[in-house]
Amino acid sequence: MLKRFGVFVYVGKRLWDIELMALELDHLRESDVIDKETFIKAKLVIEREHRIEEQREQEKNKS
Repeated sequence: MLKRFGVFVYVGKRLWDIELMALELDHLRESDVIDKETFIKAKLVIEREHRIEEQREQEKNKS
């Protein structure tokens, strides 16, 4: 969805990418570029992906 607005995110670590995407999404909403419903749906997806990636990191660090 961010690509539609010319936002491309690649920091090099997936967790950081997700966090930056969340910030960019917040900025789009604050600027009234996206509506509230779209924002909420996208935010839920990003939060889910963030949790999944944190779990992967934790499992990786246990090994």
